[in-house]
Amino acid sequence: MPQQDNLSVSNSTVSDPSVFFLTGIPGLETLHLWISIPFCSVFTVILLGNCTLLYVIKTDPSLHKPMFYFLAMLAIINLVLSSTTVPKILSIFWFNSREISFNACLVQMFFIHSMSMMESALLLAMAYDRYVAICNPLRYATILTNSMIAKIGLVALVRAVLFMAPLPFLVRRLPFCQSHIISHCCCDHISVAKLACANTTINNIYGLIVAIFIVGLDLLFIVLSYVKILRAVLSLASKEEQLKAFGTCVAHLCAILVVYIPGVLSSVIHRFSHQIAPHVHVLVGTFYLLFPPMMNPIVYGVKTKQIRDRVHLLFRRKSL
Repeated sequence: MPQQDNLSVSNSTVSDPSVFFLTGIPGLETLHLWISIPFCSVFTVILLGNCTLLYVIKTDPSLHKPMFYFLAMLAIINLVLSSTTVPKILSIFWFNSREISFNACLVQMFFIHSMSMMESALLLAMAYDRYVAICNPLRYATILTNSMIAKIGLVALVRAVLFMAPLPFLVRRLPFCQSHIISHCCCDHISVAKLACANTTINNIYGLIVAIFIVGLDLLFIVLSYVKILRAVLSLASKEEQLKAFGTCVAHLCAILVVYIPGVLSSVIHRFSHQIAPHVHVLVGTFYLLFPPMMNPIVYGVKTKQIRDRVHLLFRRKSL
């Protein structure tokens, strides 16, 4: 089998540390062509959904508001994250193109983890937007000005770069004197680091610190924001006002669930990876990367009336 020959050759080329090989989905290599169909479909939905979202927000002046600016940033993150992973995944499925240079692997690793961190920061910013809109509506326009939104976006970018830039350097310092076969579709930090024939304690501790003190704190502040929002909503006089106020948060709550539930599921499966089939581990990890970028534009398109109406108008014009 050419596939097995490719992997056996890669396993023996330990003298060339600049080349690694991605397995795709281990154990399901014979099904790669069929598995590529849903992956290709998801990538198409990601591109169409997020590009449509950006176009609608850009062209409709009524959507030039803080919540939609944050949503546009989230759409850009979704496009970058999927564009740095899916093309390589599809090339593995379609052309058995498993080889990836070490530098390209490190670049992909940086983008995967930095974009995920930015996504977490944007969800926190959107929670803050909902908090100000509901708990302090009279000062909403003066607090969330265009300059403030730009600063929040810049802080999210700088934070992601500062905390994720060390990852490639931590991996680069490791010696890879044995297998260069990465049992994954893409170069995530854990999958690459565990191939090293040296102690990876520093890598593991750094990854844990980032997960707990950065993403964990984001989630904590999101929860605190919604506790305050819930208290403010329940203090409103009528049931109708309560439903209307809370209705503005539904899309954001769905986006939080779409991002964090697959993340928690992926973490749990990783902790018990020795008891779970490798292909399940890889599929869940890839699901965590691609599900939020696919679902975010759908969630906001369905749950946000302004976007839904604008998209309907856009497609009605196209059909005329």
